[in-house]
Formats: sequence, structure tokens, C-alpha cells
Amino acid sequence: MASTSATSSTSATANLVSTLGAGSGINMSQLAEQLAAAQFAARLDQITAKSDRITSQISSASTLRSMISSLASSLGDRVRTGDLAATPQITNASIAQVSKGAATGRGTSTLEVTSLAKAQTLVSPALASETTPVGAGTLTLRFGTVVGNTFTADASRAQVDITIAAGATLDDVASAINARGTGVTAYVAPGASGPQLVLKGEDGAANGFKLEATEDPANPGLAALAWDPATNLTRLKTPATDAAYILDGVARTSKTNTITDAAPGLSLKLTGTNPGAPTTISYSDPGAAITSAMQDLTSALNEMVSELNKDTNPTTGALSNDPGARALRRQLTTLASAQVMPANTTGAPTTLADLGLRTNRDGTFTLDAERLAATVKRDPIGTGAMFTTGLFGVYATFDKMARSVSSSSDPSSLGGTIARLTKLQTTLGTQRTTMETKQEDLRQRLVSRFAKLDTNISGSKSTLSFLQAQIDAWNGKNN
Repeated sequence: MASTSATSSTSATANLVSTLGAGSGINMSQLAEQLAAAQFAARLDQITAKSDRITSQISSASTLRSMISSLASSLGDRVRTGDLAATPQITNASIAQVSKGAATGRGTSTLEVTSLAKAQTLVSPALASETTPVGAGTLTLRFGTVVGNTFTADASRAQVDITIAAGATLDDVASAINARGTGVTAYVAPGASGPQLVLKGEDGAANGFKLEATEDPANPGLAALAWDPATNLTRLKTPATDAAYILDGVARTSKTNTITDAAPGLSLKLTGTNPGAPTTISYSDPGAAITSAMQDLTSALNEMVSELNKDTNPTTGALSNDPGARALRRQLTTLASAQVMPANTTGAPTTLADLGLRTNRDGTFTLDAERLAATVKRDPIGTGAMFTTGLFGVYATFDKMARSVSSSSDPSSLGGTIARLTKLQTTLGTQRTTMETKQEDLRQRLVSRFAKLDTNISGSKSTLSFLQAQIDAWNGKNN
């Protein structure tokens, strides 16, 4: 514990008086330290008291900020698992995998898949062995659509030339094609009649291709790998096609089998076909999961209110008059009635109060289970829609609150409080360092002065001792 100015000064004075009065040697270094400490003790004690108070305030503000940030983060994790929103389910799981889209689905849908998106697959004639040279020259990939024996080039996609060196094998050709990164991949398959080059494009009718060859006259043979649908359809094992499906009675196509947001709240990954036998897609009831989430949310809010009440206590609270704490209380007071789904249609739930959250007179929260149950029963899909990661909803509301209370640029937020107090803490640290430096300078000056005093006293004592000895000697002779 730091001593006060009065205590330090009294102690140092008492030591000086006692030492001089006793006529013994003086500990000048200790005396200088005590006097220097007494000079700055009061100011250093004030800085320490302010610093301790600020540390307590920063700790309290940080705890509250952490609580709201953790609540928002936990709620976001819960929302992202998907169990709080209506999740699509398909009757015939062999036709497609269904997952939740960006929005929230409602009602039921029908799905009929007539064809899947496929990639063009092309094979070369078989060679005698894997080491057989294929010739040299240039292979050219041209992209477009292949319908029957007709190739229609895509003018927006440039041709790709692939140089094949003399002595190249099928493996070398496959490596050269893959290195270009065109979307066409190649590998060598050990066919029954010998190794064959297999080329595969990307899904979708627009990703068809043909292969041309320009041979090196000195190393012929490369033309055997060329392919055009007009001359040889037997080497085309799979044509490039789009997926075709009917969703909610509307015929559609897709160049891939993965269709994001095919309908509000619905993404598809087509895996099979069911022409003439539509399957049904419905949405799960998230009521039980929402009730559990609201119970957890209410408990977390009450923990926050308890901490806030402790920190803002007029007598003992570290944040009793803090603007950031007051702003958080205002937000909590209006939380239940805030519009979290402003775009919802008439009758759909829009507030946390619709989800059963109720504010008590003392600022705490309770969950009105009957109102929540009624809301879920009346509109389970609309209730589930409140638990999304979009711009609106329960998570967005708490995420916005967490961001606002954490903003260090807003002086009326907890983040602003922490920034202001941290800056003040740094200033006090600088003041303490300055005071300690001045105290040390004073101590050194006193040590220097007291050292001279000590030398003078020592000299005086020596003279006094000499005189006393002379007087004693004179007195002895007279006797």
C-alpha cells in the first residue's frame, strides 16, 4: 500500500531528528529516499486510485460488451445449423437432395426431373501400348454445342491450341490438355483393345467441344486423336446436356445439377429422373427448436440484465453514470417491441414479443410460452423465417446490437467507453512515470546534498574529538 504524503514526511522528519539527536551516524541514502517519497506520495496515491477505478470500469464495460457479442455469435451459430427455420424435405430422395435456400420456404412444391445435366465424354482410338508415340503437332479445342452430328461453335469462347512434341505418348497428351485448365480434363484408360485417351468437359450443353489436329509432317499420327461429330459419332460416349426439370409446374433448365435458390427457401442437387411421376417437397415445422432457442435467449438476456444492474448501481456500480451502459439499457428496454421483420406481410410475426419475449417492470425478461406457441401454430413458416442470417430477423437484431455497443467510435457505446477509459489509463500511466522520474531526481539531489552534509559533520566530529583530547591532556598536566 502506498503511504500518504503526511505519513512519509512525518516518518522522514522523525528519523532525521532521532538520528541527529542521538548523535550517531546518519543513513543519508535512506533519509533521501524517505523525503523524496514524502514529496510525491500524495500525487502518486491519487494516480493509483484513479487507475484502479478506471481498471474496474474497463473490466465491467468489457464484460457487458462480451456478453452481448457472445449472445449474438451463439445465436448466429444456432441459426446457421438450420433447425430454427423451415427446412425442405423431399418425398423421393433418389431424385434430388434438397437444402434450405437464402429465404424461407412455405407450403409444398412438386418436382419432376426429365434429364440430368451431363458433361461430354469423348474417347480416342486404342493404341498398341502406353509407350506408342502419337505423333507431333497441334491439337485445337473448340467449344460450343453438339446436337446430333452438328457442332455449333460458341463465338464467345476462344479456341485453345495444345502443342504436342515429337515422341509424345497418350499420357503426355493428357498432361498437356490438363495443364491448359480449359475445363476439359483428360486421362488414359487401359481399354480392352489397348490404351485410350478419355476427354471430359464440364456439365451443360454449352460446354460441348470438338478436337482438331494439325500434324507435323515429319511425325504424323496426331490426326487419329481429332474428332468432329460430322465424321464420327461412335467416339462420343456422352453428349453434353442441360438438366431439365419441372418445379411447381414451370419447365426449367440448368447447365448444372446443383441449383441454388430454385425457389424461395429451396436449393436442389438433382440426382435422378422421374418423368411423369412428380415428387413432393414440403417444409419441416421448427416449433420445438424455436421454443428451446427462445428459452435460452431469455436466460441469456436476464444474465446480462443482472450484470448491468450490478454495474450501474448508484452507490457501488463501476458504470453508475456511464453513457454506454445507459445506451445498452435503453436498447434492452425496447427490445421486445422492436420490429425485427419489417417486411413481413400482415398477420405474420414481426417482433420478439410475437415470439413470447416479455419485458418486466424491473427490466428483466420472461418468456410467454402461450403467446409463442400461438404464433408458431398460426404461422410456423413465418416464425421460422425470423431465424435467418439475412438483413432482418432475430439474429440480425442482436448482431446489430452487438456491433453498436462495441463501436469504439461512438462515445455513447460501451466500445466508446472502453476506448475513452483506455486512453485515460494511458495518460495516467504517463503521469505516473513522470512523477516517479521527478521523485528519483529529487532523491538523487538529496543524496548528493546529504553526502556533503555527512562529510561536514564527520569533519566537525573529528575536530571536536581532537579538541576534547587536547583539553583532557591539559587537564591531566594541571593535576
